[in-house]
Amino acid sequence: MSEEHPARIAARASQTAAGARRKDEWLALFAEDACVEDPVGPSGFDPEGKGHRGRDAIAAFYDMTIANTEKLEFLVDDVLVCGDECVNIGTIRTTLAGTVIDAEGVFVYRVDGDGKILSLRAFWEVERAMKTARPVE
Repeated sequence: MSEEHPARIAARASQTAAGARRKDEWLALFAEDACVEDPVGPSGFDPEGKGHRGRDAIAAFYDMTIANTEKLEFLVDDVLVCGDECVNIGTIRTTLAGTVIDAEGVFVYRVDGDGKILSLRAFWEVERAMKTARPVE
């Protein structure tokens, strides 16, 4: 490829902004009617499992999750690009209240023609991630 894929660019920008806790920059990456499912399905973050649709709902998700972290790292092992989507395979390492938690998963980003994120779907298991909880070294 002579140019980098828009979904890959958007995924990396999302991870950078979230990791630096730049909320406005992160929200600006999403299309107006975007949907974030993190994790996919019902969870403590989304009891009905319908996702967070639209920038206001995504902003509320940010405030409930990302804003409360001390550190957020995206350890990406591989990226696959197909159509208007990319899949990141790896681990999100979260430091929260002096505890480190690793969420291994598959993170799918779909973009529109302008490179805005239409959907972010994170496939990871809460219980599995919680088993990795350990004190910050």
